Amino acid sequence: MTTPEAGIDPAPERTSSTWADFLRSPADALPACDFFETVTLTGARLYVFAVIEHASRRIRILGATAHPTASWVAQATKNLVMDLEDVNCRARFLIRDRDGKFPALFDAVLADAGIEAVLRGVRMPRMNAVMERWVQTCRRELPDRALIWDQRHLLHALREFERFYNVHRPHQGIANAHPLNPLPPPIADPDQIARLEVRRDRLGGLLHEYEHAA
Repeated sequence: MTTPEAGIDPAPERTSSTWADFLRSPADALPACDFFETVTLTGARLYVFAVIEHASRRIRILGATAHPTASWVAQATKNLVMDLEDVNCRARFLIRDRDGKFPALFDAVLADAGIEAVLRGVRMPRMNAVMERWVQTCRRELPDRALIWDQRHLLHALREFERFYNVHRPHQGIANAHPLNPLPPPIADPDQIARLEVRRDRLGGLLHEYEHAA
């Protein structure tokens, strides 16, 4: 028994890292994925499969289908692996939830590429918060405001939104930069500030892009 004169032994150091530590440590190569569903004007239910990179906030929309079968998900995952290799993104982990749409083949494809699938806790969406926020953003800015006719129309709209999100839309999580574009230099000339923006509409005015006037 430790006496007051002898003092109290210091508390042992933590031997395991927290989830927040895990998200920060490999963030440069930490993608996360999820499905979300939408309904077209014809009543068809379609499932969108997307992946986001934590560090850059780059989004990759892997496809949309009415039937996310094991073979379809596996092929989309193979396409993702090839895309990551093409841009020299050395991912070690990929966060996913426990959705039944992820077959055992999904984890096997990742394992063959040296990527470990990390499962989100049950009813713990904050463990995949970056992906969950993107899903809410996409819903709010695209299917909730647009009338989607069919799968082809949905894929067209998603590709436009993917390009808009990666190239033009600023993100607070990365200091208002864009995933694929660096921040432009600050403008100090008052004459330039007076004629800052030229607007370009996309998807029939659903998305607005602004550029500095010449």
